[in-house]
Amino acid sequence: MTKRRARIALKRVYDPPAASDGKRVLVDRLWPRGISKDEAKVDLWLKAIAPSDALRRKIHADPAAWSDFVEAYARELSQAPASAAVEELRKLVAAGPLILLFASKNVERNNATALRDWLQG
Repeated sequence: MTKRRARIALKRVYDPPAASDGKRVLVDRLWPRGISKDEAKVDLWLKAIAPSDALRRKIHADPAAWSDFVEAYARELSQAPASAAVEELRKLVAAGPLILLFASKNVERNNATALRDWLQG
């Protein structure tokens, strides 16, 4: 029997919500600039699952250090307070489709991408 891969999609918080999104979970530590809470249509904001400020600043300063960021972020996800947020997120994933929302302009290398890959890995 094969394990069914959970449906976790990614979307910039600035993109319009869709009926097919499922639960919309913001995974950034800071509220995104220029968008109201009504416009964002966020079901849950999991600040604790976002990378630490130090780690976030490090990747912004050196985008080439992506693999180092992914490894450091994985370590943070296994420790409190992120680990409790991870468990909450896993329950949502089990319940149905999920959209991880992020504000970064880089749609390929951001904390939501790293988080999704870690959850599915």
